[in-house]
Amino acid sequence: MTHINGRLNMHGRTLLITRVLHHRRPIAHVAKELGISRQCVHRWVNRYRAEGPAGLLDRSSRPRSSPTQTSPDKVAAVLAARAQLRTGPIRIAAATGVPARTVSRILVRNHVPRLAWCDPLTGALIRASRATTNRYERDRPGELVHVDVKKLGRIPDGGGWRADPDQTARNHRASHQRVGFDYVHAVIDDHSRLAYAEIHDDEKGTAAAALLLRAADFFARNGIEHIERVISDNAFAYRNSAAFQAAVAQLGAEQRFIKPHCPWTNGKIERLNRTLATEWAYRQIFTSNQARRDALAPWLNHYNTERIHTGIGTTPIKRVSPTS
Repeated sequence: MTHINGRLNMHGRTLLITRVLHHRRPIAHVAKELGISRQCVHRWVNRYRAEGPAGLLDRSSRPRSSPTQTSPDKVAAVLAARAQLRTGPIRIAAATGVPARTVSRILVRNHVPRLAWCDPLTGALIRASRATTNRYERDRPGELVHVDVKKLGRIPDGGGWRADPDQTARNHRASHQRVGFDYVHAVIDDHSRLAYAEIHDDEKGTAAAALLLRAADFFARNGIEHIERVISDNAFAYRNSAAFQAAVAQLGAEQRFIKPHCPWTNGKIERLNRTLATEWAYRQIFTSNQARRDALAPWLNHYNTERIHTGIGTTPIKRVSPTS
């Protein structure tokens, strides 16, 4: 995983070294191409000259010394008070003399579970974690892609209650016909967050298979030539559909499934689904369902090429190729 404050991933750093040391390109030109400062280029070049490839690895940002760090004795006292009192930071602060905010940080740093997750009688952890043990990110584009379906209610002509609060009542009096649902099939690359999505009338395996193949073509046009693994939840369309399994095999990829009832394992596409809802589907009032459908492609282009992704610090297309 690239350092959270790093401007370049390993591919970008290797590209930098290749252009400066092997192609003899001017440092100012390379810095401009990669969107970094000349000082940053000099830093990576000097590290590479001194340490070789190992010099391109991430380093800790932890300071060499922390004079004001809480002493080990106080940390032990806080942890002991938490185990004995089984209460929150305020009472622990009163018992130990350590500020409540510092108590909170000590508990988080030592991975002490929340009181709501513990047995009030014994203090034993009784609630399953809602997150994986470690946050992961694949090392290269195409190593793993996530797939999922987002279900959205269709918009009646006129925009429904969002456009006119009285329209719902009028529609209810006029007809009991349901407008149905749209199914947004989406694929996202684990490393770069490059995404592809289409709207279908169902969530069957044939639609998911066709979407996966078109997504692979889209990824190939943008620099991700091969998909190695495909991960999804345990929906029928993914686990039992022969069409979807054939599509995965056609790509030469390996199919994987998340652990049942653990959607956070597929968290990157779950987060994409949330972003789709907040920034596209419900961002503005659409007067028809077709208008919302037509707005998906422009928004997706914005997501991939212009919108800064906070998890990677840049746009998905630049994560695939730093010179894009």
